[in-house]
Amino acid sequence: MARASIDTTLAKIPLFKECTKKELQAVSRLVTPINVKAGKVLTKEGDAGREFMIIASGSATVKRKGRKIASLGPGDFFGELALLAHVPRTATVIADTDMTVEALNRAEFATLLDESPTIARKVLAAVAKRSYDAEPRSIH
Repeated sequence: MARASIDTTLAKIPLFKECTKKELQAVSRLVTPINVKAGKVLTKEGDAGREFMIIASGSATVKRKGRKIASLGPGDFFGELALLAHVPRTATVIADTDMTVEALNRAEFATLLDESPTIARKVLAAVAKRSYDAEPRSIH
């Protein structure tokens, strides 16, 4: 995936949606393309997570407790919790086809957030909004 393309893809991901072009470029410089063979387990439910991945090409299946819960393709992403928190993987992701994923390492991303409080604030706000949107609320 070309750098301009990864910047555009990052801009569509809720975590980075509020970032400027310059901030997206700072994030995209940390992204590494990885070729993956069909059948490869990309993440395993319960394991420690160390990276966030964006699918550049190919497809994958997401399973939780052995049951298929989603199919992913180009532009889809997974592992965002690994970037932000030291929590176990919440699902297993398996490559259905040969794939190229763009991986963002947690340690490098943490350094970027330390160096750029503006990006850190925007990412924190995005996480808070996603958490708020996902929380069931009763109407009084």
